[in-house]
Amino acid sequence: MEKNSPELSRRIIDCAFDVYRVIGPLQSEGVYQKAMQVALREEGLDFQAQKHLPIHFRGHKVGRGLVDLMVDEQIIVELKAVSGLHPQHIAQVQRYLSAAHVRRGLILNFGCPDNLEIKHVRARHE
Repeated sequence: MEKNSPELSRRIIDCAFDVYRVIGPLQSEGVYQKAMQVALREEGLDFQAQKHLPIHFRGHKVGRGLVDLMVDEQIIVELKAVSGLHPQHIAQVQRYLSAAHVRRGLILNFGCPDNLEIKHVRARHE
């Protein structure tokens, strides 16, 4: 189903804020993964969890990436539970965007004690 990407992003972020509000910071990524799946399902959003993406080199599959959540085949969501985001987290999502041929990604970091950290990521070729 085709959805407006900003509206879809907002709905995903609303789910993340709900998870953060109820569970709080400093849990494991696995806890947030499961909670986000519940929240997205209750929101009526189509998603795939732990989706494998093939990595190619010169036409040969040489590996695979693992995306935490792919929502509506349009937005890759990477979940973190770290003290702060680093450039390698953004680069990771950009690699996933390229491999999946998707334009938008979100990094949701539940590890900050004061607030949910959100980073919008766009494909490099955009």
